[in-house]
Amino acid sequence: MTLQPKCYTEPMSSLADDTRWLDATAQADLVRTGQVSPSELLEAAIERIERTDPALNAVIIRWFDHARDVAAGPLPDGPFRGVPTLLKDLWAHYAGQTLSNGCQALKDLAALSPTDTTLVSRMRGAGFVVAGRTNSPEFGSLATTEPEAWGATRNPWNTEHSPGGSSGGSAAAVAAGMVPIAHASDGGGSIRIPASACGLVGLKPSQGRITLGPYRDESNLGVELCVSRSLRDTAAFLDAVRGPGIGDTVIAPAPARPYLQELGADPGRLRIGLLDHHPYGLPLHDECATAARHAATLLESLGHSVEPGFPAALANPEFGRRFVALWSTNMGTAFTRVAEQIGRDLVPGDVELVNWAQAEFARGVNGVDYALALAANVEFRRAVQQWWHDGFDLLLTPTLGEPPAAIGTFANDPTNPMAPMVRALTYVPFTPAFNASGQPAISLPLHWTPEGLPIGVQLVAAYGREDVLLRVAAQLEAAQPWADRHPTI
Repeated sequence: MTLQPKCYTEPMSSLADDTRWLDATAQADLVRTGQVSPSELLEAAIERIERTDPALNAVIIRWFDHARDVAAGPLPDGPFRGVPTLLKDLWAHYAGQTLSNGCQALKDLAALSPTDTTLVSRMRGAGFVVAGRTNSPEFGSLATTEPEAWGATRNPWNTEHSPGGSSGGSAAAVAAGMVPIAHASDGGGSIRIPASACGLVGLKPSQGRITLGPYRDESNLGVELCVSRSLRDTAAFLDAVRGPGIGDTVIAPAPARPYLQELGADPGRLRIGLLDHHPYGLPLHDECATAARHAATLLESLGHSVEPGFPAALANPEFGRRFVALWSTNMGTAFTRVAEQIGRDLVPGDVELVNWAQAEFARGVNGVDYALALAANVEFRRAVQQWWHDGFDLLLTPTLGEPPAAIGTFANDPTNPMAPMVRALTYVPFTPAFNASGQPAISLPLHWTPEGLPIGVQLVAAYGREDVLLRVAAQLEAAQPWADRHPTI
């Protein structure tokens, strides 16, 4: 998508409207060809944020004046030079700005980050102009974005519904056209869940594809990338930020060529397994099953072989218990770090009930228990990856077990503190396994309910094979384009 050359002498709202649905690649082209300046693009994005965000509550920390200084300065000549974007309010430090991780105690502290994380530094090196932070649930723990510290973010397709989580603020901002692309992270589905709920592209890269330095380690369940409206943006973003950092211990094999070059490349005839039911036998919404089956038919029309099949390990409910042990221990670790920052131990009122309950659970996990959970995860990872080794190229599933949840679905419950996590068993049955296995997975916006809510489908490739995902995803994007579908907000 491109604009015809023109001189913007009209009010800025004209540029804000003209560029609202252009992807990041198209906006970078406008800067590169001299049609607009980085400052003009930034002002257009600021206008859209100020006009649209009151209904959504997606952008919760704003540093517009700083962004104006950056846009007016000597930006790096990267692939996204001058493109406005936003950072998720979770672990992604930006030097000189605040980070709350969705936590009231950190919000009140308002400490300034001393340095960028490596990924943020690479984003800035690619030419992005970061204008602020997007909402995240406290410590990214839930599949919705309703932190008590900042309030609920709402879905642009229907504001009675959640945009998903934990990258829900980023997804809502991109889906509403505030910015063309935004930072996101994924420890159990947190890129793919909001991509599905908001009608976006959400790629979870392989573990070790992108460094988490300098503060976190790649052996963590989490990875980082973005949510976007186009595959070319996602591929170019991955090219710009991929690679190890100093001291990394998990490093994915380098790609044979830039990921952007995979779009349009022939993937060949692939063998694809279809999982169109809940792996634990719990309910699965008909629209989600329909989305996966329609995608299977579309893939077959493109020449691929699709058959029922999935790794047997996904149906073992023991995985869920192992995942909770690791997830809760990560929560306990986060609490320790926050306590160090604020200079005192946390008390129940400092954090949300569900997270307090998880940290309390973690306190009962000793070193041997944690080592056994890690060992069990290794066993699970090998069992899941064996399925690809035995002859399948991709797994096709719905991204979520239900359409976008209503606001309040995952509310804290004083009578049952772990209720939000239990509720997630039916909502997110397909995403956490591939954080544990370390494999790349992508959610694509290929279906909408009759009520107009987006339903994503997930494709999962073998470890390190983002190239295969992007080739097939590009075929689907060409066969069933989604670029012209926008929410009415």
